[in-house]
Formats: sequence, C-alpha cells, structure tokens
Amino acid sequence: MRPVTLRRLALLGSIAFVVAACGGEPGGLGGASAAAVPARNATRAPLLPTDAVELPEFDLETYRELLGQLRGTPVLVNFWGSWCGPCRAEAPDLAAAHREFGNRVQFLGVDLLDARESARAFMAEFGWRYPSLFDPPAAIRDGLRLLGQPATLFYDADGALVDRWVGPISRDELRSRLTAIMAG
Repeated sequence: MRPVTLRRLALLGSIAFVVAACGGEPGGLGGASAAAVPARNATRAPLLPTDAVELPEFDLETYRELLGQLRGTPVLVNFWGSWCGPCRAEAPDLAAAHREFGNRVQFLGVDLLDARESARAFMAEFGWRYPSLFDPPAAIRDGLRLLGQPATLFYDADGALVDRWVGPISRDELRSRLTAIMAG
C-alpha cells in the first residue's frame, strides 16, 4: 500500500474509535442504551422506578426516602454487583422468588461498585423484572454498615427491618423470609 493510503486508513480508524467511545450514556462505555423494560412492582411510589433497567443513582438519604414511600408493602432489598460471583449464584433464585412473590412484596436491588452496562446485562441474563438502584461508590451499603455483597434485607409492611442475610441466599431461605414479612 502507498503511505498516503495507510495514513488515511489510520485516520479513519481513529475517527471511528472516537465516535464509538463518545456514544452511549454519559460516563458509560459507549454503545447503544438499553431498551426500557417495565418493572413488575408490588406497589407505586414517586421514587420507585417503573423501568426495571433504568438504574437511577441513589444516595443513602434518597434510599431511606424511598423506603418511607414503600411503607404499607413488605420490601426485599438485595445488594449486588454484576462482577460478584456469589451474586451470580443467587440471581436465579431471586428471579424465581420475584415471579412467585413480586405482586405482594416489593423487590428492590442495589447495584454496587459497577458500570450500568454490565449491570443491565446481568439483569437481562437472569430475567430480573424488578428495579435496582445504582450505587457505584457503595454508599448505601456502607451507610447501612453492611459488609460485602450479596446482602439481602427484609422489611415488613410497617417499614421495620426484620431480617437480614449476608451472602448468597437460597431459594428456600428466600421463601421462608418472604413468607414471614408478608405475615407481618
């Protein structure tokens, strides 16, 4: 090839790289944005996402405000990350529990130390249809003094934290604790 042609190809390649890197969501890795996925929620609240893959960024104060809005409905909160092996292990059981209990218990995920694109791919892989919040610095987890992930919190309909599980939770443990918070 002639030197001029090689320079043109290099220039075109550089332009293509810059265009690809600048696409997508702000702060993301580029690429197409995720299509909306309606969340299957047990209730409504102003701060509760209705799109399962929206992943709005929350801090500890906003998280607590959302929990206040969810009073009247039992709530399961699961802290997870797409990069977390134990989170991957429990993900199918969370999806199954949501299919069984999701019209009576509000499921809510909190995605930690992650990238939105990776989190959305994880949620799609396991068929999660409940919303998650985005907490890249793990400020919510740390503010609640939880160590590690996954961690699952169970709130009764009055908004009281009645149980917590640290580590991957099995389908049987989920069912038992969900039944307990529904009973009040």
